[in-house]
Amino acid sequence: MINTDAQKIETIAVRGVERVFPNEDFLKSRLNSGEQLTLYLGIDPTGPTLHMGHMIPLIKLAQFQELGHKIILLIGDFTARIGDPDKSQARTQLSHEQVLENCKLYQEQASSVLKFDGENPAELKFNNDWLGKMNFEDVLNLASQMTVQRMLDRDMFRKRVDAGTPIYIHEFMYPLMQGYDSVTMNVDGEVGGNDQTFNMLVGRDLLKNQNPPKEKFVIPMKLLVDSNGDKMGKTTGNMLSFLDSADEKFKKIMTWSDDMIVPGFELLTNVDLKMVQVRLDSDENPRDIKFDLAEFIVSKFHNAKSATDAKSAWINDVQKDNKPSNIPEIALGASFIETLKSATGESKSQIKRLIGEGAIKVNDKKVSAEDFELKPNDEIQIGKKRWYKIT
Repeated sequence: MINTDAQKIETIAVRGVERVFPNEDFLKSRLNSGEQLTLYLGIDPTGPTLHMGHMIPLIKLAQFQELGHKIILLIGDFTARIGDPDKSQARTQLSHEQVLENCKLYQEQASSVLKFDGENPAELKFNNDWLGKMNFEDVLNLASQMTVQRMLDRDMFRKRVDAGTPIYIHEFMYPLMQGYDSVTMNVDGEVGGNDQTFNMLVGRDLLKNQNPPKEKFVIPMKLLVDSNGDKMGKTTGNMLSFLDSADEKFKKIMTWSDDMIVPGFELLTNVDLKMVQVRLDSDENPRDIKFDLAEFIVSKFHNAKSATDAKSAWINDVQKDNKPSNIPEIALGASFIETLKSATGESKSQIKRLIGEGAIKVNDKKVSAEDFELKPNDEIQIGKKRWYKIT
């Protein structure tokens, strides 16, 4: 039975959604039809862990699954070998073996959000099953459905043209391959981050070219971004991983700036946003609201006790300015910034910002110079939350 509850349909169409193609009314009409829809999220396994950027569309898929619709989690084991084109340069290509090694825990990780067993289970698919079997004639037929002008509508391609940076023909094939996934699986819709809008719309175009044509809806989700506007993920070095421990997740969330509280609740929880805003507009300490956000997320991945314990650990080690009993040891890098970049995973610009804010101490003294010289046994404190010791 397909659930057509009006409030749940409204949540699907609006919460965390950047935009709906072709439009919101079309999506609501499909959801109200009582027909079981098929939709998917594609993930390229370029690393061994899912992160909060994946969590956002997974939650949206779970909302569809709750209403009885068919969900596909597509592993891009073919597309990952090329990589979604980057705005600055061509990506390093991966082997199929590397890709399969990266994704071996993806279903287990995604199961914290989606149901892969029981009634109406989500299905796991791999696009090498069809893309890996195409011959050159198939590829030419696919390429004939896209113009160079349309491909250059993608902003990252346009930026590389303007910068004089080479664009390789195989990079033009990536959106077509992702679009062909929609055709092969004959889906009704696709969910993804708003940085995937162009690729998802290519699939929509290809489905409209079929005989008979099919109207696919596309739901680009808002991205969780930090105070610099950088999305949370591997590239920017501020990744919150599904495989992080409960303590690590809690501590990372507590480092988020206060302006990430509302987006965090909107994209990663089902908490009433009006109540969150009421709390923020009151005299309540934003830290306490962030406590609830961290506890909700950690409980989702682990359990309530783990979340409570992680909160207690954060209070004991951080809020009271207590030095942790076990400080992680890190190697001395080529420079102060490179050492912290390697240890924290944050970008150079983020580390420079922390230095400018006086948020970094070495041996209890604030560091103000970016070329500060570290020595073995130096203890580094970033804010009240992170400690490292130079080996």
